[in-house]
Amino acid sequence: MPNASTIKVELHEAEERLLSELRKMRRGVRGLNQTTSATSDGLTIGQKIADGVAATMGSWTFIIIQSVILMIWIALNVTAYVNQWDPYPFILLNLALSFQAAYAAPFIMMSQNRQQDIDRKSAEDDFKINIKAELEIELLHQKIDQLRETEVLQLTEAVRELSALLKNVKPA
Repeated sequence: MPNASTIKVELHEAEERLLSELRKMRRGVRGLNQTTSATSDGLTIGQKIADGVAATMGSWTFIIIQSVILMIWIALNVTAYVNQWDPYPFILLNLALSFQAAYAAPFIMMSQNRQQDIDRKSAEDDFKINIKAELEIELLHQKIDQLRETEVLQLTEAVRELSALLKNVKPA
């Protein structure tokens, strides 16, 4: 049955291995970040379009402009100020809005999927950083414990020496 000191040594070795693996990974990620930051605009045309559509359709400017256009469309067709090209049930307007929704949804979903992949990668990186920080803190605790043990031994030795001196000193 292994004793406490061998278990402690094995744990320490496992932590050291994990720390060295994390350091290697970090160096690799730094290298990747330097190469990808230079080509951060390396998005495909489809990804750029999807991001542009999602950014535009998700803005208040788009909602306000579209609302104004819809009100003008309805007002012109209800008042018959201009020849009614789309009378009351507004079938043409409904068709245009359905067409817009049918094409907008896939663009927005593509942009969200790409953002989800970025968020997932960021969460994985955060998890690895948290593990490394936890291991570093544990190593610091071990060093502090070792310093405390050394200090206790030194104090014990000092008390022993002082006790010996006190025994040798005769009262006057």
